[in-house]
Amino acid sequence: MTLVTEEDRCQLAAPGSRDSSLEYSYDCRSKEDFVESMEPAPFGLMEPPRRSRGRLLMHATLMFGREFCYAVEAAFVTPVLLSVGLPRSLYSLVWLLSPMLGFVLQPIVGSSSDRCRSRWGRRRPYILALGLLMLAGLTLFLNGDAVVSAIVKERTLKRTSAIVVVMFGVVLFDFAADFIDGPVKAYLFDVCSYQDKERGLHYHALLTGLGGAAGYLIGAMDWGHSALGVLLGSEYQVIYFFSALTLGIFLAVHLFSIPESPLVQVVDSDLEASMRLLGSHASGGVYGALPKDTPPSHEVRARSFSALGEANAVTPSAKQPNKEVGKRMTLKSLLLTMLNMPNHYRCLCVSHLLGWTAFLCNMLFFTDFMGQIVYKGNPYADHNSTAYLTYERGVEVGCWGLCINAVSSALYSYVQRFLLPYIGLKGLYFTGYFVFGLGTSLIGLFPNIVSTLTLCAVFGVMSSTLYTVPFNLISEYHREEEEEKLKPESESGKQEGRGTGTDCAALTCMVQLAQIIVGAGLGALVNMVGSVIVVVLSASTVSLVGCLFIVFFIRDVK
Repeated sequence: MTLVTEEDRCQLAAPGSRDSSLEYSYDCRSKEDFVESMEPAPFGLMEPPRRSRGRLLMHATLMFGREFCYAVEAAFVTPVLLSVGLPRSLYSLVWLLSPMLGFVLQPIVGSSSDRCRSRWGRRRPYILALGLLMLAGLTLFLNGDAVVSAIVKERTLKRTSAIVVVMFGVVLFDFAADFIDGPVKAYLFDVCSYQDKERGLHYHALLTGLGGAAGYLIGAMDWGHSALGVLLGSEYQVIYFFSALTLGIFLAVHLFSIPESPLVQVVDSDLEASMRLLGSHASGGVYGALPKDTPPSHEVRARSFSALGEANAVTPSAKQPNKEVGKRMTLKSLLLTMLNMPNHYRCLCVSHLLGWTAFLCNMLFFTDFMGQIVYKGNPYADHNSTAYLTYERGVEVGCWGLCINAVSSALYSYVQRFLLPYIGLKGLYFTGYFVFGLGTSLIGLFPNIVSTLTLCAVFGVMSSTLYTVPFNLISEYHREEEEEKLKPESESGKQEGRGTGTDCAALTCMVQLAQIIVGAGLGALVNMVGSVIVVVLSASTVSLVGCLFIVFFIRDVK
């Protein structure tokens, strides 16, 4: 029996030759040549395995914990800052520092996570670090005054130190809580099929709403005179206990929700599975052919199945390690990437900026609007006066309105699933902006208690829309690009792929930019007009402008 040599194989595969006894042709390129020119078609159609509802809910639990802490911060940041003696002139500094840092650094985090080679995966190391920073910020925010009081005895130094520590805690918490959204969304996109991505985003919106509602309810309770308050020392320590416990547990659940393959392992598995597929054709077609460098069977089985299961879990940048991963990323290159992104991505970022600007205009000043406009109180009156007590009552009722917003957001996340087949993603996007713009205009034109609290439900519609639809569109745009690469005549397969983390980070940057715009401009606008009613009217105007932008500039998916 004669073995077929490498030269014989190439002769068998010569153009125009055909052996009647061998019904196959062999590509005589070397392994290295094959890898360099390998098309993604055999593996581009493969998706990660379908995820169970339990796994997707576990993945979404971090959004519950984050929003729980967000609600606690929104309810107590002003009382805590006032209690440590922060001057009013520094309020804008507190609100502007975090989004300014986030806007500059967010793309770096997103792009770095696209190229992270940790054995624990690409996204989870960043999520863990940002989660721990959130806990640290929350600790300094709610316990900074008590810690400083126990350490520093001199009165003036104690006051200054408490202001610095609490401000740093607020900025650190906002910074980490804003940053963590991008890696969480990219993590979901990496490990889920296209069908599960949609389900996962709906679960994110559901638990975001429930977390916000739970946080506002915890903040509305009087813990100071409870047994737990006496045990822990004060109301702030009780609220910190619940917040830290909730965030810590759900962060751990999230990190162990869905397995994430390391970048190096996925790339190696992808290439080895491709060569294994080639080798299986060769061994099955040529009698006596000996495949070269055949790995042990148990290793081939494990890694090839890993490649098939995770082939679509890597972004295009991960599938080209020599060209993409090795690049040194700088802030300049990342900003250029964002500026040079395809037009439909850029338009999506602009519409996201308009939506968040409108939403934050309303949310950051809503309790003040309730106290001054709806209840006609005066925040600058003496603290024992009727006008000031009326204002405080309006603020409390405004917190209940924000709780209605959170519950509405959770419910609408399910309604979206039924509306999607009928109006599509672009229709959902337009509906969220339009309902919010119409509702806030009615609140501004007819401010009374019943109608205002009823219309708080439209805030939840906008919140759910902002947390789901833009990221769904990002996912669909990437899916279309992957399908385009599979077409033989397409030129997009030769271009460098876009990382999901970078695109998610670009969207999240719009949230920080909206905070900067609102923090820097809305206060001056209120002072110029002399009434906070301009807040809801501004939110309505920006939202309706966003509706027009969606109609004319947002590209719908096929």
